[in-house]
Amino acid sequence: MSPGNSTVPAEFILTGITHRPDLQLPLLGVFLVIYGVSVIGNLIMIILTKLDPRLHTPMYYFIRHLAFIDLGNCTVIYPKMMVNFVLDQNVISYYACAIQMAFNIAFIISELFILSAMAYDRYVAICNPLLYSAIMSQRRCHVLVGIPYLYSIFQAVLITSKIFTLTFCGSNVISHFYCDSIPTLLLLCSNARDIELVIILFSALNLISSLFVVLASYLLILLAIYGMHSAEGRKKAFSTCGSHLTVVVVFYGTLLFMYLQPKSTHSFETDKITSVFYTLVIPMLNPLIYSFRNKEVKNAFLRVFTDQCKLCT
Repeated sequence: MSPGNSTVPAEFILTGITHRPDLQLPLLGVFLVIYGVSVIGNLIMIILTKLDPRLHTPMYYFIRHLAFIDLGNCTVIYPKMMVNFVLDQNVISYYACAIQMAFNIAFIISELFILSAMAYDRYVAICNPLLYSAIMSQRRCHVLVGIPYLYSIFQAVLITSKIFTLTFCGSNVISHFYCDSIPTLLLLCSNARDIELVIILFSALNLISSLFVVLASYLLILLAIYGMHSAEGRKKAFSTCGSHLTVVVVFYGTLLFMYLQPKSTHSFETDKITSVFYTLVIPMLNPLIYSFRNKEVKNAFLRVFTDQCKLCT
């Protein structure tokens, strides 16, 4: 505890991924590779969608922000965790813990609503192709991105400030590998039932509302595809949605698995594995999905790479 104030821990101890010392080095190698691929992949998506004029469309505007969110979400957690692996001490300072929690909450909520905005974009592209440019104007795209950012920052500040203005006592061990809100609540002296209820209500609202937009958009898309007489038109419509639908299924499937587990089988160990998936594995998969399944991205990469080579010579 800090001097003169027994309610503020100087630092927290994180239990980490595993308690087995023999797994520390192999896990460090695995996380280092996955994090490296995540950083490189998302940076490439950000750069490509910024530099290539042919990718200056609403869909790639959303993809750029998704890449930024994924890059931020894994970076706010894993460099610190990997340093702790090397130093063999899973500690984080009081204020670093608060900052990590706030950014993690903001990035997760932002990703939910960016994915729902992308679903709406695909709905407009397929169901209203003639009005697409007018509906998905630059101003509307900015609104569809800006509101999720502001809303997620509001929730992140609200939840984090409520937790870190309460009194901590007793153990300073967080049963997780990063500063997540629910495990941190267990360290509070005062009754944390109210803030836990706020977190549950916001989580349910965020998940249900964003998922509703996604499901409604794809229901209307399926109806539009079903009404198409051309097989080529159906194939093109499916390919337009393929990458985004894959990302949505993986991301929402992971979150639903975590939140809908029966209490009898729910454990912090399961939460750790799930958290690794949506904070590190998914940020690695997203740019791979959008690049491997997208000829426009591949062509953009070749164009930008060729242009840069010409400049160098």
